[in-house]
Amino acid sequence: MTKLSLLRSVILAASMVAFGVSSASAEVKKDFKVAWSIYVGWMPWGYAADTGIVKKWADKYGITIEVKQFNDYVESINQYTAGAFDAVTVANMDALSIPAAGGVDTTAVIVGDFSNGNDAVILKNKTKLADIKGQNVNLVEFSVSHYLLARALESANMTEQDVKVVNTSDADMASAYKTADVTAVATWNPIVGEILASPDAHEVFDSSKIPGEIMDLMVANTGVVKDNPAFGKALVGIWYETLAKMQAAGAEGTAAKEAMAKASGTDLAGFEKQLAATRLFVTPKEAAAFTQSKDVGVTMDRVRRFLFAKDLLGKGAKSADAIGIELADKSVLGDKGNVKLRFDATFMTMAADGKL
Repeated sequence: MTKLSLLRSVILAASMVAFGVSSASAEVKKDFKVAWSIYVGWMPWGYAADTGIVKKWADKYGITIEVKQFNDYVESINQYTAGAFDAVTVANMDALSIPAAGGVDTTAVIVGDFSNGNDAVILKNKTKLADIKGQNVNLVEFSVSHYLLARALESANMTEQDVKVVNTSDADMASAYKTADVTAVATWNPIVGEILASPDAHEVFDSSKIPGEIMDLMVANTGVVKDNPAFGKALVGIWYETLAKMQAAGAEGTAAKEAMAKASGTDLAGFEKQLAATRLFVTPKEAAAFTQSKDVGVTMDRVRRFLFAKDLLGKGAKSADAIGIELADKSVLGDKGNVKLRFDATFMTMAADGKL
């Protein structure tokens, strides 16, 4: 079995499990589980859990929230898709290609940021994007890195026919780069920073060239959050209290960022460099405004077409319209009878209005 078909089989297996559990998980309940993985835009979740912010907001609403870190990003999404978690940190494209395509109705409760340089294409001993032609490119297949590569190639009047994609776990990417066989990678921070520390590594394209297209989200099972709005409120409350601590002047803000830096395997300077390459929506008002903008629809239209071309919109998908994507204004891209991904500014707007 090829890596291409193997990964599709993994996604399909997770989706088949999801069909059996997603509806059962949509009920009034008190205990919730959240999955997250290491990335600059998601480090606040680990800090919030470690410092009691998660417990504070869970207690406020009479619920419990378990926050679990995953070292493998795709595995965290698959676990959510299989119904083992109620919410997960995920990029917009991956939310569509895995849980939504797998039949799990999923809502973006928080739009935290968009990558503005944190995702990059890196070449070994080459300095120009054009030099990528004919090379193997190691990346997490069908992830945002794959999308970034496609957009990079498009900008240089090339296509994926000009390179060969090699599926590589994010957990293995930095070590893979150190081997002689790996000459090109597409990945995200903190891995980007680690690889660029090598004198032979050269960044030739990054996400600042496609602003707003790689969004970092906290998504939740739509049925779960609909039946348990307290969970959505708690998630948003946790997020913005933690961001406020990060943004605080003086020792408080420094301590929070230092803790997140250490947890992500870097120092304060390295973490702040990653933050500089992230368009973080530090207030709920700002996040809600972006979520409600027309940019989201334009981006998701591009994303769904990319995924359809990769045969990643589910078994039997006849077009990019196979899965409905509901935008914040309730308009739908694609099949209105099969909406599986939703952008909803409700909870962010509540936070902005002080109604949590």
